[in-house]
Amino acid sequence: MAAVRAHRVLPGFGLSLGFTLAYMSLIVLVPLSAVFILTSTMSVQAFLDAVASPRVVASYRLTFGASLMAALINVVFGLLLAWALVRYRFPGKRLVDALVDLPFALPTAVAGISLTALYAKNGWLGQYLEPVGIKVAFTPLGVLVALVFIGLPFVVRTVQPVLEDLDTEIEEAAASLGADRWQTVRRVVLPTLLPALLTGFALAFARAVGEYGSVIFIAGNLPMISEITPLIIITKLEQYDYVGATAVASVMLVASFILLLIINGLQSWSDRRSARGL
Repeated sequence: MAAVRAHRVLPGFGLSLGFTLAYMSLIVLVPLSAVFILTSTMSVQAFLDAVASPRVVASYRLTFGASLMAALINVVFGLLLAWALVRYRFPGKRLVDALVDLPFALPTAVAGISLTALYAKNGWLGQYLEPVGIKVAFTPLGVLVALVFIGLPFVVRTVQPVLEDLDTEIEEAAASLGADRWQTVRRVVLPTLLPALLTGFALAFARAVGEYGSVIFIAGNLPMISEITPLIIITKLEQYDYVGATAVASVMLVASFILLLIINGLQSWSDRRSARGL
């Protein structure tokens, strides 16, 4: 009998791969390659002058430093929030769960204006913080607050499904074998959650590096102090310095890619270690 070919909903591998590569090229590869192509028209000295000036370097430090710190903060508090939403029942739980997604739906400019109004000198919180020496609005601390706000949902929504699939009987078995709560968390819960935490960290970091709308209002945009790199790029574009803008953008693109590659490598290592443990 002639072999009956299996009918698939999607076309074969060759055609599917062709569509995938074509789509990715148009949406991702072509725009990104245009950045490097335009940058390549610069001389080496012009490129260094554009990307290594003191003002631009200061913006690198603030953008990447604040993004890294915000992602680390979100890993800790995002895990606690996801744990509370999965493991406990409390009044208003559904409301809290819905509020987690608010930074996704809220326009970034609205978020920036709201945070500025909240932490300004005469704001609801700022009027109490500034008298004790804590100034948030128009400082690097304000940049950090904005990046924490927009990055929290990435960690919560990445960790939450893993926690829901984690059977509490595993923790009970560890407790029955004599493990205290810290040992159970360190040796049972965290190894299971580590890949999801790394993924949430990477997503929160990537979003924070490219964030503009929610930061621009609360940062104050003081050169060498609270000016972020995306604002440098926008400023160069407004001055019709397209080549300089793409040069700075290429540096951010390469740095972000390297950091995400490192994080994905750590995630793959964690997955392999978990597989060997099983």
